[in-house]
Amino acid sequence: MTTIRDATFDVLRSHELTTMFGNPGSTEVALLTDLPDDLNFVLALHEGSVVSTAVGWALGNDTPALVVLHTVSGFGNAVGALTTARENRAPLVVLVGEQDRRHQAQRPFLSGELDDLAGGYPVSVQHPARPGDVPSAVARAWHSARTHRGPAVVIVPMDDWSAPADETGTVNSPRKLTRATTADPEAVAELVELVDASDSPALVVGAGSDDERTWEALAVLAERLRCPVWQEPFGSRAGFPQDHRLFAGHLPANRSRLREALAPHDAVVAVGAPFLRQYPYERGPLVEAGTRLAIVTDDADEAHRAPVDLALLAPPGSVCELLTTRVRERAEVVETPKRRQERLPVPENGRPLRPGHVLTALADRLPAEATVVEETPSSRPELHRALPARQPLGFLSAATGGLGFAMPAATGLRMARPRRPVVAVVGDGSSLYGIQSLWSAAQYGCGVLFVVLSNGRYAIMDRLSENQGGKAPWPGFDQVSVHGLARSLNCPAARVDSPDELTAALDEVVPSLPDRTEPFLLDVTVAAEAAYEP
Repeated sequence: MTTIRDATFDVLRSHELTTMFGNPGSTEVALLTDLPDDLNFVLALHEGSVVSTAVGWALGNDTPALVVLHTVSGFGNAVGALTTARENRAPLVVLVGEQDRRHQAQRPFLSGELDDLAGGYPVSVQHPARPGDVPSAVARAWHSARTHRGPAVVIVPMDDWSAPADETGTVNSPRKLTRATTADPEAVAELVELVDASDSPALVVGAGSDDERTWEALAVLAERLRCPVWQEPFGSRAGFPQDHRLFAGHLPANRSRLREALAPHDAVVAVGAPFLRQYPYERGPLVEAGTRLAIVTDDADEAHRAPVDLALLAPPGSVCELLTTRVRERAEVVETPKRRQERLPVPENGRPLRPGHVLTALADRLPAEATVVEETPSSRPELHRALPARQPLGFLSAATGGLGFAMPAATGLRMARPRRPVVAVVGDGSSLYGIQSLWSAAQYGCGVLFVVLSNGRYAIMDRLSENQGGKAPWPGFDQVSVHGLARSLNCPAARVDSPDELTAALDEVVPSLPDRTEPFLLDVTVAAEAAYEP
């Protein structure tokens, strides 16, 4: 007899969903026991790490990843990571186990309200009405995740997997769905008019332009317009080569400073980026009066909420290619703001190291093709200045700002691209939200370099409290040994607190990154400071 489990496995194979990420529970045992040899299960030790590892894998492969979560408790634990997956444009198919259909009316142990648990963050939520609908629901979830670039959830009662499959074997979903990748030239005409009417345009880029096609087109477009290219505030991925002469840096997330940065420009076009989203509330407009605004995105929600004069819903790469042949070429040369920081002098006795020392040492050694995964809020401005992204997917961070993303995401990304150097730079406070992911990195041979900037406190939160004119009520945690935790999770680790120890460790590990089959954590003692720049 062909079961729903068998039929679903066939759907997974046809959609290349043969690697699943999970932390199993009893409601998934019927699905997972005796997996066929061509299906792989990757274990993470917490559901947040499950989802974030899958995000790294999905972004690295540019295809949906498969996640398996355990009923209310597992799904609930994963919600924060699922919000990050949505904001990071990561396509995920998420199977959530549920109690047996036959006694759900009695609200049995391990049951609960699943449909709305993640709010509006899933791109779709399906709760099949009968077992025979499960394979079709999984196929539709794959298309939904790929089309809308986010987590698509399918809730499956545990007894469905052993039920007989429909005799027809029909899957109510397209076997193949092809998306147009070329923009309509007529639709681009109004944007050409807006740009050509300006005397001093500027471009703003984001995660939606982080691919080779769009990078190349944007570089040509920027040269043709002789205009600066800014990275969006709080960008989760680099949308432009950040070592390009026209790259102007990262826009501030403070309205007065944002207006100051964009004041010289009478037209601002955002490409693949949420339009100038902010963090601290501040009165006043985003830009000076008279500046025309436009957005180019293939994300309808992003277009709908953009406060712009013109929103163009189309593939950014294709739009930029058309613009390079249609906008008028400018002759004047623009001056971009100075963005690289001066090298910090090493302290006389070598201690304490500052985050800038560590980031500069990394910058001196990392190859252009490296991916830097960031989760160090207090040092992020310094990281951006020291480590510009030089190739697509050169930078990755959590779009929501939630902690616990970087370590598992770096692990998943290395799984997807086993020859690409991957370095996660995290604060010690941030590391404790996803420290268990080091076990998965070690277990599955992911040669990631984890650099932990250990100041023994939540430095960014201390700085925010100081900005409020008060004192933080939370204690430090300098007694926590991050490298000790790493070793307990079978991840090789070392503690360094001097420049010589730092450079010796990096000189040994960085050259090995393309070929490494085990992770390494470098726990670096740094001064407790916070370079907070809203």
